[in-house]
Amino acid sequence: MARRRKNRTHVKADNEQSDGTPRSFVIKHGHVGSSLAQLVRDMRKVMEPNTASRLKERSRNKLKDFLVMAPVLQVTHLLAFTLTERAPSLRLARLPAGPTLSFRVERYSLMKDILTISRRHRSMGLEYLTPPLLVLASFPPPGPTTPPHLTLIMKSFQSLFPPLSPHSLSLSSARRVVLVAYNPARGTLDFRHYLITVKPYGVSKRVRRVLEPSSSTKAVLDLGNEKDVADFLLRRRGEPGPDGEGYESAASSASSVAGDDADAVSLADDYVGRNNKRGSKRAVRLDEIGPRIELRLIKISEGLPGKEGGVIYHEFVKKTKAEAAALKAAHAEKEKLRKQRREEQERNVQKKKRAQGKGKDAENASDEGGGNQ
Repeated sequence: MARRRKNRTHVKADNEQSDGTPRSFVIKHGHVGSSLAQLVRDMRKVMEPNTASRLKERSRNKLKDFLVMAPVLQVTHLLAFTLTERAPSLRLARLPAGPTLSFRVERYSLMKDILTISRRHRSMGLEYLTPPLLVLASFPPPGPTTPPHLTLIMKSFQSLFPPLSPHSLSLSSARRVVLVAYNPARGTLDFRHYLITVKPYGVSKRVRRVLEPSSSTKAVLDLGNEKDVADFLLRRRGEPGPDGEGYESAASSASSVAGDDADAVSLADDYVGRNNKRGSKRAVRLDEIGPRIELRLIKISEGLPGKEGGVIYHEFVKKTKAEAAALKAAHAEKEKLRKQRREEQERNVQKKKRAQGKGKDAENASDEGGGNQ
């Protein structure tokens, strides 16, 4: 019987992963509580689809394990949450060479908390098939007077998400927004996550229920308690009926629902949702879906966690130029010593391989000599 030959059932994903798209690991490091573990899962939702959503951390896993596996999987960023005695912390590392930004989590709210207090609760799923759009707000423009660590923060967050190309961006793929706003009064960063929704412009909520009924709205509206259809369409909630002059005008209805003209846009292409066709005028609204995080930058260092080099910036420790130069020289000497040890280990390995090869050649030669006798 002929031997069955196994065919390759998968194709290497090198070509698919070499497009320069940022990919991330969002992990928890060490012992953390259930609340911080849920925050890690929420951040994975924010970073989808270019993240490991089902990554499983084990108690025996160390941070070095993720750093070793990241280049193999073409992961470009590592977000590690840790619980310290003072407060939770977040380390944002750019792989494979750094730098590493260390933040302290001042306050945070989980995704379930934001959706609980929201008046418009929505079931989401398809919004996470495309990456979010990044918006940086309240950062000072780069210049001689701008602190260099703020510019580095901006570049770090920009590299965390795919670059925005207005000419090639599909309008239907713009579903979510990540806002990173700098608060100069507190010196912190506000991290927000929003869902983009579009609504008909200049149409009240009750008219919208007639034109665009949702799945939760009945197919036939119950108008049995109304004397006239205007009671349902024009009267504001909680106000008296026709005898009490409780009707709202068309102008007030449009302004209360869709805002002013600055909130309305003409769709450049077809968008998701009913009747959102190209050229139609729609009001754009952002609904916060969480999580909500307030971050304070503590330190920026060269290299990766565990192999950190010189400190570029520190919130509380200020060094003179002489101290910074001495520290940089010490890190350079340490790196030089590590390189020498690595080269020495490689030479010892090669020497041992050559010795083993010579031993095998001598053994084969002795075997051949004995056979000739």
